[in-house]
Amino acid sequence: MDGAARAADAATRHLGLDLGGTNLKWAVLSAAADGTWEAVARDQQPTRVVEDSDAVPDSIVDQFCELALAAMRAWGPIVSVGVGVPGLYDPETGRTRFLPNVPGPWAGHPVGEPIAAATGLPTALINDARAFGLAELRLGAARGASSMVGLTLGTGIGGALVIGGRLVMGHDGTAGEMGHQTIDPDGPWCGCGNRGCVEAFARADQVAAACGTATAEEAVRAARKGDARALRGLADVGRYLGIGLANMINVASPDVIVLGGGMAAAGELLFGPIRAEIERRATMTDIDQVRLVPAELGVWAGAYGAAVHGAERAGLA
Repeated sequence: MDGAARAADAATRHLGLDLGGTNLKWAVLSAAADGTWEAVARDQQPTRVVEDSDAVPDSIVDQFCELALAAMRAWGPIVSVGVGVPGLYDPETGRTRFLPNVPGPWAGHPVGEPIAAATGLPTALINDARAFGLAELRLGAARGASSMVGLTLGTGIGGALVIGGRLVMGHDGTAGEMGHQTIDPDGPWCGCGNRGCVEAFARADQVAAACGTATAEEAVRAARKGDARALRGLADVGRYLGIGLANMINVASPDVIVLGGGMAAAGELLFGPIRAEIERRATMTDIDQVRLVPAELGVWAGAYGAAVHGAERAGLA
């Protein structure tokens, strides 16, 4: 048997589930013995949000169980499950703590345990922004990096930090919340309860307000057409993001910074001001050695990263 055949025989398959307020996404990934990952299958379906909000968590967990069992039948053998959630959770119990954009009483709700019981597989939760970062590290724009900062730009600002080739999770899975670093102690209130967070200046609704448009997407379109207010607004947002990222460069000196989420589609309209602010403020390292790049995996990053996390948490990859 040649080396390629032995590597194929050693490959294992892992399921990632990604909870969104609109859609549930899933992906089956194959992990080879050499540490490389490959997507085998993926799909999505509308999130099962029932009329009775108190019943929504059970409805969604049941939907996850059904998706997992269907994936196991179609794409097995699968040996682990990871679940990306848009909020806070307890990594030891697999229970959610706070999901701000999904209706229902999620505090203390079991998610990992019922999925593990239904599938018979080790199951681990991960925050969706950390899943994004892990996916970009293993399969996407940061492949091969030893250290990375990942930032998702959208309704909120999510983050991920990689040191020594491993995602930093902290004691409760919240490490990497770069959107909630304070850059102005007297700045606007943030949804987290603090004032002057990066997110308070750069989340989607603040982008729209700064650019004089109804949505962040409209702001980007207006800026591309040369609208002066939209161009100024994106430049201001880029400056705030650049301050936050310069802080992270001074702390971690990453190989690469990966920007994802809807606002990253603005390209140089946003990347240019970010880069300029980094050059102004990150003075302790050679910033020419820090790549600033767009994410590669799009809407599937959450499911991919959840699959990777489930495998790594179980010691299977």
